[in-house]
Amino acid sequence: MSATPKIALVTRLSDDAETNWLNLLRAALPAEHIESLRRMRPEDHAGVEIAIVANPDPTDLRKLPNILWVHSLWAGVERLVAELPDFNRPVVRLIDPQLSRNMSEAALAWTYYLFRDMPAYARQQRAREWCQQPYRSAASVTVGVLGLGELGAASAERIRAQDFNVLGWSRSQKDLPGIISLSGKDGLAELLSHSDIVLCLLPLTEATRGLLDERAFAAMKPGAALINFARGPIVATDALVSSLDAGRLSHAVLDVFDQEPLPPESGLWSHPGITVLPHISAPTDPRTGAQVVAANIRAFRENGRLPESVDFATGY
Repeated sequence: MSATPKIALVTRLSDDAETNWLNLLRAALPAEHIESLRRMRPEDHAGVEIAIVANPDPTDLRKLPNILWVHSLWAGVERLVAELPDFNRPVVRLIDPQLSRNMSEAALAWTYYLFRDMPAYARQQRAREWCQQPYRSAASVTVGVLGLGELGAASAERIRAQDFNVLGWSRSQKDLPGIISLSGKDGLAELLSHSDIVLCLLPLTEATRGLLDERAFAAMKPGAALINFARGPIVATDALVSSLDAGRLSHAVLDVFDQEPLPPESGLWSHPGITVLPHISAPTDPRTGAQVVAANIRAFRENGRLPESVDFATGY
């Protein structure tokens, strides 16, 4: 009889995607017995000590009565927090340096896209117009980064390294070299009013849901642009479209939406002021992600130490 699994992989991924994670985790943790919950015998559920999860079905986690803690394979945990409001085990989210690099690459790429007027040139191509837009230097452009956690800080620093002026805003005051850090309502208003490009990298919480609404867009610098790489519900979509239609904002790059995939009938697909991306700004790399999870589990086995866990009250 095979040993009882001590670690369960609990996901809503496809079979192929889950198998890929399972193989990588087993290779990174050869001393552990890891099994997909889908393939476990019910009599083995009580022996599971750790759950590694990716948007798990809450009913699946409830099958594991003796788990000590949970490790998420994603950096964002708002869905897990929302679906498990009474969960009383520590939940550790994925903090992978590679994920921060991936996000900072995308943040810089799409900042350049807006900075060098790519939406205007795309419109001109469709209209067969040959017109050179005026050049502006990076040093004359201010990028405001909403959210200065691991992903936001890495993105702010990478953008700052390319000579842009960078403002940052977060719930609590941060100290990042070369970046003006703001907080609170007054700090948010200051960032919005001075930024040519606003990059949203906030976690989705009750405090940030609908934060970028009609009032926020009215406070933004006339002609400013928005990049949302955080979560769709942080932006009030109708207010954004109204601001674009009125010419208060020049363009929006959206990688996240209230409903994903974005429905084919959504008007956002064809809006001339919106670039639609299919949630690709910072994909998790299973190879590096598995190594991060493995290191955290090894540390726990050696000394009982866990990385900082999610605060369910704040949502991250």
